[in-house]
This record gives sequence, C-alpha cells and structure tokens, in this order.
Amino acid sequence: MTASDLDPDLLRAFLAVADHRSFTRAAAILNRTQSAVSVQIRRLEERLNVRLFHRTRSGVALSAAGHELLVYARRLLDLNAEAVDALRPRKPDAVVRLGVMDDYGTIVIPPLLAHFARGRPEIRVEIETGLTATMPARLGEDYDLVIAMHPEGSGNGELLRREQAVWAAAASYSAGPQRPTLPVALCPPGCLFRQWATEALDAAGRPWRLAFVSRTLAAVEAIAAEGLAITVVKASTLPPRLRVLSERDGLPPLPAADIRLHRARNPSRPAALLADHLQRAISQLGAI
Repeated sequence: MTASDLDPDLLRAFLAVADHRSFTRAAAILNRTQSAVSVQIRRLEERLNVRLFHRTRSGVALSAAGHELLVYARRLLDLNAEAVDALRPRKPDAVVRLGVMDDYGTIVIPPLLAHFARGRPEIRVEIETGLTATMPARLGEDYDLVIAMHPEGSGNGELLRREQAVWAAAASYSAGPQRPTLPVALCPPGCLFRQWATEALDAAGRPWRLAFVSRTLAAVEAIAAEGLAITVVKASTLPPRLRVLSERDGLPPLPAADIRLHRARNPSRPAALLADHLQRAISQLGAI
C-alpha cells in the first residue's frame, strides 16, 4: 500500500468519529477501544498529511480538510460495498410455474400476483395461459400449479370458485330467428366452452356454423365485439364491449363451471406459498 492509498478500515473509523463527534462513541460503534480508534485516525492523518479533527469542549469537530474528506469517504465506502455485493454469489431466485386459462391470466390473476410479489419479491412466477384441459396431467413436469376449469361438480383439486358460462355478443348484435344459421366464434377442440356451446345448440335444434376459431380468447372476443359472431365467456370476465345473450335471444342455457387449483406432488415452499395465496384470494371473489 502506497502513502496515497486510503484504507477502508481507516475511512470507517473516520466516518464513525465524524458522525458521532466522539472517539468514545465511535469506538463503541466499531467495537474497538478508544485508543485503537485514535491510532487509526492518526494513521489516516499522517497518510494524508492533514488534520481531520479539532478538539472541542463537547468532543471533536471536523476540520476543513475533514469536511472535504467526508464526502469522498462515504462515496468510497459505498462503492466498495456495491462492488462486494455485485460479485457475491447469489442464491438463485425461486421460480414457480403456473398454468391458467386465458381470461383468468389476463384479468383475475395479475393483480393477485402483484400483491403476492410485494410480500415475496424473491419468488419469480412464470405463467402460461391457454386451454387448461391437459395442464393438470403435466403437473411436476411443466407446471407447479394449475388453475383449471371443470364441469360443475367434477374434477380433482381444490374448488376455488364457481363460474357461469354465458353467451356473449356485441351490444348491437341480434341472435333472433332472423338469423337462420348462427355464426359462432370459439376456441379449438379441447375447450370446455366449445363443447358446451355446440352440444347446447345441437340439442336445441338451432342451426349454427363455426365462423371463427382461435386459441387466443382475446381474438375470439374481438370477433364477437365486431358483430361477426357470438361466443361463450364466463359471466365474471365478460368484456365491457360485449353483452350477455339469453333464452330471450333464442339461445339455450349453458352449464356452470368449477374453477379448481391443482398442485404438483410435494410442491416447493415457494409454490405452496403462491398456491395458498391464490386459493384465499380467488375463493374470496365468491361465486358468479
């Protein structure tokens, strides 16, 4: 170490004395003897060839050189701490993989995750949205948690909420008898709402045609909002640009669905914490 080097230990002793205006209090903070702190300050003064403190009746006061060093000492120690922290091996963030339906993934889940993240910033959640019919079978392999839709009264997992399926269309859309063949926008095969819609229309003897198919619920809803077709949505996630159609519009009633939470076997603690949070939050939303 050359004469111009500034030892971090000497700077820490200097800041302790400067902050507390006392060698005695500085020694207590640093867990050292007063004489040891005095030696450190003297070494720093000799290295810089300046006086850093003046004795006063109440303790010590910074000299002009001491005031000037104060700014640099804080910056040097802050930079030292930043460098050590940046290079310290870090524990990997905990990751929880969540599978969920499109509408819940865009409407229901985000605010619940935001609340969870504020209390558990070390847990990173990766979300996949889409058709949930096959997701529970992939628990442990692709997902830690799955929120899936099942026919009312069926399915494993924890019941979170009951949802009513409803027909939906643009506000100006008329599904009356003047439309001999009803255009319908739905998701691909495997979607429970698609199955219910086609079975209900066929059972009612209502002619229909598949006008639009997309794996993205937002695209299906956009087609319906333009008045090009009707679709099926959950009553709780009905988009503002759509209205509910009923038997008065000549449409058959639809079943209700159970929203269930599925957990992988022996879930990690982060996954268990998120599952418990979602279970409480979604259950409090109540039935629709």
